[in-house]
Amino acid sequence: MPEVVSNRLDREFYQYQKEFEEKALEVLRSGWYVLGKEVQAFETEFASYTGSRYCAGVASGLDALWIAFRVLGIGEGDEVIVQSNTYIASVMGITINGATPVFVEPDEYFNIDVSKIEEKITDRTKAVLVVHLYGQASNMEPVRKLCRKYRLRLVEDCAQSHGAKDGGKMTGAFGDIGCFSFYPSKNLGAFGDAGAIVTDDEKIAEDVKVFRNYGSEKRYYNKVVGTNSRLDELQAGLLRVKLSHMEEITAEKRAIAENYTKGITNPCILLPKVREGADSVWHQYVVRCKERDRLAEYLKERQIGTIIHYPIPPHLSEAYRHLGFQKGDFPIAEAYADEVLSLPIYNGITKEEQDYVIKALNEFS
Repeated sequence: MPEVVSNRLDREFYQYQKEFEEKALEVLRSGWYVLGKEVQAFETEFASYTGSRYCAGVASGLDALWIAFRVLGIGEGDEVIVQSNTYIASVMGITINGATPVFVEPDEYFNIDVSKIEEKITDRTKAVLVVHLYGQASNMEPVRKLCRKYRLRLVEDCAQSHGAKDGGKMTGAFGDIGCFSFYPSKNLGAFGDAGAIVTDDEKIAEDVKVFRNYGSEKRYYNKVVGTNSRLDELQAGLLRVKLSHMEEITAEKRAIAENYTKGITNPCILLPKVREGADSVWHQYVVRCKERDRLAEYLKERQIGTIIHYPIPPHLSEAYRHLGFQKGDFPIAEAYADEVLSLPIYNGITKEEQDYVIKALNEFS
């Protein structure tokens, strides 16, 4: 059996190779490479896809996050509630602006435990950041009600949830702002760094578009001190190609996940669950195992690649040591960090490769 790596980006490229290459040449020959018609078209199409009124392309998912809090005016002295098991970029979006992250434990679906949000709200709380982790939509309606009750901003980190829905509504369209990453490994991935913000608020959309371009609405006339965070024409064009195939891309991921769920029967391995009323686009297929490190080594010996998403919760990272958290402060997030393992799941993985992974997992003891 050949090696089954943790991810293969070239497989999806070859599925749509002709379209990608034609679009790349079209953009290259256009002579316009920054903030042109491809970006405008992608923004229109992606807003429509998410069910939002507006979209602004930016340079990365992290930029989408910190710019979101910046244009909302959230900064020094403010608190933002966020789940404790997320990727550190979610937290960076808060702290880059000088605001303080207030952590909440995750639920059994790896998303924020909605029942634990209200107890963390103080007079300094200005927003809730919901992260739709691993591709599954979070439980959004109770969060929306809390945000309305306490007049809080609601920001969604949708870096892993392109196309996922809760109650039939797509992630990114629930809050004031939805933040997306198009890093190449995402379900809707570019061929380099790229990101976007979606919103129903026209002023927020305009503020983002000004801020991303040096704070300039008109060239050389700067309204605010902004930044340089522009989605380029080439990435926008290639994203448009992939966006046109999102239905089949998502269907393929779901079929792979279903094969794993049906096939993996080893009682040592806890399979991911999908919350009723929500769905998952399976950015990652994350299992749990009490002997995770031994399992990962066992799979490596059989040439099966895995990744840990994520081995260190943000509150225990060296980067946030100054916040003063200790091991044991968020035991659920810490347990997940010790147990989670992401199996190979990517567009183009063959049935033979999937079945090889399943067989190896079932033989682990």
